[in-house]
Amino acid sequence: MLQLPSLKETVERYELLAKKSLGQNFLLDKNITDKIIRSSLEKQGKDSFANEMVVEVGPGPGGLTRSILEAEPFQLTVIEMDSRCIQIMNEIKTITGDKLNVVEGDALQYDFSGMDKTKKCNIVSNLPYNISVPLLIKWLENMQDFDSLTLMFQKEVAERITAESGNKNYGRLSVLAQITCQIKTLFNINPSCFVPAPKIWSTVLLFRPLQNIPNAQILQKVEKVTEAAFGQRRKMLRQSLKNIPNITEICQQCAIDMTQRAEDLSPQKYLELAKKL
Repeated sequence: MLQLPSLKETVERYELLAKKSLGQNFLLDKNITDKIIRSSLEKQGKDSFANEMVVEVGPGPGGLTRSILEAEPFQLTVIEMDSRCIQIMNEIKTITGDKLNVVEGDALQYDFSGMDKTKKCNIVSNLPYNISVPLLIKWLENMQDFDSLTLMFQKEVAERITAESGNKNYGRLSVLAQITCQIKTLFNINPSCFVPAPKIWSTVLLFRPLQNIPNAQILQKVEKVTEAAFGQRRKMLRQSLKNIPNITEICQQCAIDMTQRAEDLSPQKYLELAKKL
């Protein structure tokens, strides 16, 4: 077992305060970070991340990082923009050696194509609030590259991701997530577990890729259709989708009633529609 400096000692030594500009809310409760890893592994039928790659975005002082390392990944890559946290990660690396790979940079620009394709890749992150949705969309568009995503979101964002058709929270993000992944809600986290405490609860979600993920071209069409439909979600589809060529005929082929509204169509109906565009 790796003997890492205590999280409390690390935060005090670096006088680390979360930066609002980076969307930081540090999770320092090891009971919670251990629960994230334990819950995710249990739902995946795994005992550990042995012989698998793990990526963590925004590790901060390393609360979740410690729990991931205890799950014995082949290698953990942490991606961080905050130079203060990079120092902490490099300090941990002096103990872990090559098991920890520290990347200073923007996770939105990180190229996952260079990862070792012979090993399963998992992302585990308490995502910075201000980039959580753009990051998720990027990963969903390349879900074939990952074995799992274990991600923490603001509770309201998690509700949008998991919402079913007909629900007020249902939208473009719900459709994209549900046509690429099986999604499970692991648990909610009280704001008091974070430093500083946010005003809202957080939710941990587990994403596993579906067997038949739509290709990039189909996903682009899904995003185009949902952008049009949900961009005018109060209007009937015959109005919101009118600028899409041959949409009336396509909807007829898909048995879609054009007097319906965006939230009435299931993710599978959007996928069916996109395949005919």
